[in-house]
Amino acid sequence: MFTQLKNIDTAFKHIKLFSYLLILACLLISCFAIYQSYQSSARDRNHIYILANGKALEAFAADRRDNVPVEIRDHIKMFHQHFFTLDPDEKVIQANITKALYLADGSAKTAYNNLKESGYFANLISGNISQQVEVDSISLNMDRYPYYFKCFATEQLIRATSTVTRSLVTQGYLRNVSRSDNNPHGLLIQNWETLENKDLKTNTP
Repeated sequence: MFTQLKNIDTAFKHIKLFSYLLILACLLISCFAIYQSYQSSARDRNHIYILANGKALEAFAADRRDNVPVEIRDHIKMFHQHFFTLDPDEKVIQANITKALYLADGSAKTAYNNLKESGYFANLISGNISQQVEVDSISLNMDRYPYYFKCFATEQLIRATSTVTRSLVTQGYLRNVSRSDNNPHGLLIQNWETLENKDLKTNTP
């Protein structure tokens, strides 16, 4: 009889231990499931779907700090392309310069006024000269704010009789501003100046 009671007590202990282990396993599984659901939700929030030409394209949201150098380089490139890519048409020149001036402070406006007063744009129009610029490289210093940059570019003046290739080097600083349709990167170039703009070669057709 005592042996039977002892067996029942041992079995009860085993069942009790098994129950505790089962409860613990259920808690662990539940916690893991909750954690995974939060992780999945966070990943989904970083996914953006853009509808373009009837197709859904997937994009990913990221912290701006990860993309600041990329945005700065694109901002500088856009500014130089708008400011220096010109055709012999007053409306085209004005439209491009207006786009460029949204991306920089009064230093760019001063440079534009100086070129206008010297007759530079009038000469482009009267001579049927197109001007194009290609940004070759951009040097950045991200250690201090506002961010310093130096831009190295190649400029071409295209005439009916010849094409003049120039080297263009500019520098300036960038600070953060609010994003807008006219300034999508939310950056503003300040204290901008041209360090070099000299002829490299002349090609004739």
